[in-house]
Amino acid sequence: MRLVFASFKDMASRRLLWFVVVSSFFWVMVPVAISQEDTVPIASPLVEQKTPDDSVYFADVLVRGQPVFQIGSLAQINARQRAAIVNRRIGSLLAQSEQIGEVTVKPDNPRKIATLQVNNRVLMTVTEQDAQDFGLGVESLGQKWANQLNQAFDKPPLVIDVGQRLYGTILQLRRDILSNLPSILGAIIVVGLTWGVAKGVRYGAFTWAQQTEGDSSSEILIGRLSYGAVWVVGSVIALGVLGIDFAALLGALGLTSVAIGFSLKDVLSNYISGVILLAARPFRINDQVVIDNYEGTITQIQLRATTMKTYDGRLVYIPNQEVFQASIINNTASPRRRSSVMVGIDYEADIEKAQQVIYQVLDNIKEVESNPAPDILVQELAASTVNLEIRFWVDSRRAGFLATTSIVAQAVKEAFEQAKIEMPTDIYTLVFRNSPTYVIQ
Repeated sequence: MRLVFASFKDMASRRLLWFVVVSSFFWVMVPVAISQEDTVPIASPLVEQKTPDDSVYFADVLVRGQPVFQIGSLAQINARQRAAIVNRRIGSLLAQSEQIGEVTVKPDNPRKIATLQVNNRVLMTVTEQDAQDFGLGVESLGQKWANQLNQAFDKPPLVIDVGQRLYGTILQLRRDILSNLPSILGAIIVVGLTWGVAKGVRYGAFTWAQQTEGDSSSEILIGRLSYGAVWVVGSVIALGVLGIDFAALLGALGLTSVAIGFSLKDVLSNYISGVILLAARPFRINDQVVIDNYEGTITQIQLRATTMKTYDGRLVYIPNQEVFQASIINNTASPRRRSSVMVGIDYEADIEKAQQVIYQVLDNIKEVESNPAPDILVQELAASTVNLEIRFWVDSRRAGFLATTSIVAQAVKEAFEQAKIEMPTDIYTLVFRNSPTYVIQ
């Protein structure tokens, strides 16, 4: 029992000894006369978790977001951390509903410091190091800072307040630009190089496509896709130079991708349809096509829309989504196109003779293709005529198609007149029933 009590007593004595040693070390290392400002950063997590940045020598003291003056670093704390402590105290003071009094200076000559106080609260401490930094005495510097704070605490008129805020914003922007100047210059260089490489790649891809594809729409597609691909890679590199994490940026954009997708659904659909049209090539530039209710010549194929010039000289911009979903008739997909002319001859006329006359007419018209050979068919036995359909092949371009068809119709009409082949008009027989009888004397 005595042994246990002696052991317990020895353990308690040992703990008491350790407590005395630690307490003595604490009071020796920390001065008794430490100021209120200096005690805060010791307990602050900023000092314990972050290494002071020796490159920041001065930081702004802010009132309502506007810089008032700058303070420097001390031996125990850097300027940024010290300014953050002062700004936090000013912010808590402004958040209270009580009237803010006048900032006063309380000098402490034995310690060669001065404190700025308001409403019985210490805002900050002016040290001898501050006085050396600004070339003034401790009390003079403290009075200067107190006057600046008093002016800042007085709420200015709206115009002055707006001006101060604009000035502070511009000042902060200038500081951010200066601090990030190497990154900005690097990003500008990357963008310039990307522009040059993209132009070269587009030219090379376009030249290669001209030699291999032989289709202007495919050449445009290959050139634009190559140009866009280079810009995507260059943009990622430029963002990296600026210090922006591209993966984090994609994650942030992913949160709004659904809304963006719905709002840009039609635009994206037009672009995707444009890519498919350029790849599938149902028509090419200068083709004459019929798209839905529009007919004309294709003048331009873009990723978003297709431009058509109608035969009456109007330009029609058709979204590629509508082009992709519509039925397309390409009149110039083949160099030749079949046309037809309908003529009616009398029932008493010789059909074989009429066919021979028509064949002779077609042989004499050079615009009519000899291969495939023309066809002449008995199309219909109408009320007063035997209708013959003359089918022949001509140039598929609309101008040649219409002109040749008109020439054939005129030549057949004139040849029938010379051959004495009648082309009667429609004959109508009128029958009068139960009509009164008149006696003509």
